[in-house]
Amino acid sequence: MASDQTVWPDELFLDLDRTGPVPLYFQVSSRLEAAIRSGAIPAGARLENEIAIAQRLGLSRPTIRRAIQDIVDKGLLVRRRGIGTQVVQGTVTRQVELTSLYEDLQSAHHEPGTRVLTHEIVPASDAVAAGLGLTAGDDVVYIRRQRSTDNVPVAVLENYLPVEFADISTSQLEERGLYQIMRARGVTIRIAKQKIGARRAHGDESDLLDIDKGGPVLTMERIAFDSSGRAIEFGHHCYRPDMYSFETTLVAK
Repeated sequence: MASDQTVWPDELFLDLDRTGPVPLYFQVSSRLEAAIRSGAIPAGARLENEIAIAQRLGLSRPTIRRAIQDIVDKGLLVRRRGIGTQVVQGTVTRQVELTSLYEDLQSAHHEPGTRVLTHEIVPASDAVAAGLGLTAGDDVVYIRRQRSTDNVPVAVLENYLPVEFADISTSQLEERGLYQIMRARGVTIRIAKQKIGARRAHGDESDLLDIDKGGPVLTMERIAFDSSGRAIEFGHHCYRPDMYSFETTLVAK
């Protein structure tokens, strides 16, 4: 993906109507959105700062700020500390189904990336032991990963697995989703209990997600069971709210 600052096509703003009834911020926003969606400004490209854009277009900085914020709100741009405003391919909307984030990103035509932060054997805490049906202190596999989409961080994933999965390698985790790895080993994940919430980022989560210190994050806790009813995964994850959402269908009884 490109990472250089973008100078958009000259013709993009040639027909701005500076005297008509349509607000200038909306004209800039709609043209910028169309250029991103068409690929004229590609995913990964960085925009110039608001002052430079305003000067080049002969518009006020508040007008440019509002136009860009409209596109940020639609999930096509993201503000990144130390980098600026960067084009992404849209927010990830996840159906509340029994799939992994890696699979969801692939199905949405995003390019998933994984950085394994921790991969070790640890004693199960009371909560993990209860979730996996073990005794507190039993050995479990602890995996912590940073997941990105199109080179933009989107989630921090923490998973605990029964110790029989200790031979899952770091390279496997970097190249494939956890559920893909487990299915390849003959494990059929049949059902899961899941809880979705929100909280403030803590520890190193703000840095890993490239958000403000203590900023809000979406959370998900999941216990997955195989076809025999045995718990084989306990996970709690956090997500950037500007890059991620959950979607479900509700049916009246």
